[in-house]
Amino acid sequence: MIRFLLFLILYMGTFSVFSQDLNARVEVSSPQVLNANARTLEVLKKAIFDFLNNKSWTGAAIQPDQRIDCSFNIVISEYDGMNRYTATAHIASVRPVFGTNYNSPILSFRDKYFNFTYTEGEQLDFNNEQNLSPLASLLAFYGYTIAGMDMDTFKHMGGTTMLGKAKTIVNYSQSSQTEGWRAMEATDNRYWLINNLTDRKYNPYREFAYAYHREGLDKMMENESEAKKKMSELLLKLKEVDRSNTGNVWTTALYTAKSNEFIGLFSKMPANESIKIYNLLADLDPANLSKYESLKK
Repeated sequence: MIRFLLFLILYMGTFSVFSQDLNARVEVSSPQVLNANARTLEVLKKAIFDFLNNKSWTGAAIQPDQRIDCSFNIVISEYDGMNRYTATAHIASVRPVFGTNYNSPILSFRDKYFNFTYTEGEQLDFNNEQNLSPLASLLAFYGYTIAGMDMDTFKHMGGTTMLGKAKTIVNYSQSSQTEGWRAMEATDNRYWLINNLTDRKYNPYREFAYAYHREGLDKMMENESEAKKKMSELLLKLKEVDRSNTGNVWTTALYTAKSNEFIGLFSKMPANESIKIYNLLADLDPANLSKYESLKK
């Protein structure tokens, strides 16, 4: 709750430093790669872990228990035996809910183009303005994205600066040989993720993130029924986004992160209310329709 209180002070306008950094768990596996030995993977895992957790992404001096809990589950599918890796990764983050032991999921994104080069013993040099190390740039992109999205849940549009830094990495990585940085390569890659998060067309999602967490979840201990009512009303804001936009990856990422939470929150509401929420979620998120069926029971 220390991190929450620091953000609350900021929200009230009496504190100017965001207290955020990463508490990242890292897993690296290669179930189908015969030439990847355990030591190689362990060295790679440690390099990634150290880079994510030892860098001060926001420039604030913080305590370990104030860090953002997040995870990087990296699965390597190809390795050339030297320094080139083809992989996918699931990146997730959560934030604490005031007065509870519950952590609310914020980001859940599967990067299908998590490809990079890394040589054992290589220093992961990073610069905000140029691509000194492809792996460092890849990890920094997610470091800033996670921090920015977390900030958005504590202060209205609070993560704009961090998300802007993530977009800068995308911009200077356009000339990179690795996939995932360019619009024309796919409609579900890093380019489109940060494009959605910084495009005004998707501002309703960021506005939802703030109001849902600060005015909803964080008020649950004060008045559960009112908090749930507020959150159910806020779902209507999600209808403001045109889900047919090319490269709309954030809609999928949002519901991947939040669908189970929605069910847990709204399944215990009066039947007539939960049916209304079911109908709304069925329209907003048809991919998870089978999950929402429980709201009708």
